[in-house]
Amino acid sequence: MGRLYEPAFKKPLHLRLSPEDVGKYVFLPGSVERVEKIALLLDDARVVGRHREFYAMTGAIGGTPVSVISTGIGGPSTSIVMEELASMGVHTMVRIGSCASSSPDTKIGDVMIPRAAVKMEGTSRQYLPDEFPAVPEWSIFKCFVRAAEKLGFPFNTGVTITKDSFYTEASMEEKPVYPMLEYLWDAYEKGGASNTSMECSTIFTIGAVLGIRTASVMISATNYKAYSNDVKDYPSGWEQRAIEVGVEGMRLVIEEDRKGGKA
Repeated sequence: MGRLYEPAFKKPLHLRLSPEDVGKYVFLPGSVERVEKIALLLDDARVVGRHREFYAMTGAIGGTPVSVISTGIGGPSTSIVMEELASMGVHTMVRIGSCASSSPDTKIGDVMIPRAAVKMEGTSRQYLPDEFPAVPEWSIFKCFVRAAEKLGFPFNTGVTITKDSFYTEASMEEKPVYPMLEYLWDAYEKGGASNTSMECSTIFTIGAVLGIRTASVMISATNYKAYSNDVKDYPSGWEQRAIEVGVEGMRLVIEEDRKGGKA
């Protein structure tokens, strides 16, 4: 005998949240630990879910519900979060995270607000051909630039490199495909790429496919060619800059939406 009642909405498999649990505006940090740091700048934030690497809190900015949900590291898990949030009606998703310098012009502590991303990863290929550009939504990108200017932090809007493997950058000379990796990284740097992380091109590409507005705000955790794999060298104190720019930028996005009757 079948069910007598089928709910109109089933909780997604991985996030296990309902639409009323999340705002239409969402921050996507990679790390679970960063969720609470961001939520501290929201009003009345509360935990709404935690399953696997997906830790979710929801608060508000100026009375508008805003959520923070960790994605884990890299494109595959990030794509899961985006797909499931989109199914719940979320229309704006912004990464807050860290990155590594790939240019002498990018210094430790600089805020990175990329205007485009190199697709050195595989998840976006499941959505669009390589030739399709990975770019943030221009209308909200400008809000995060304005936020960085307002807060007075040094920032950069250069191209970011999104990679699939952390250690094929950090220790590429040990890998069998080292000549190919060396060629690619050298080419990207000569093209002016300013930083590298592991989610941006996935977020921008999926945003284009799903009709989601996306952007990214990151902090450079390194100086050029000075990366350390030792946890004691990670400058966690600099994260607050990216968080503050992200929250202030989202405030500006919401204000613009209200003016247009969207929020």
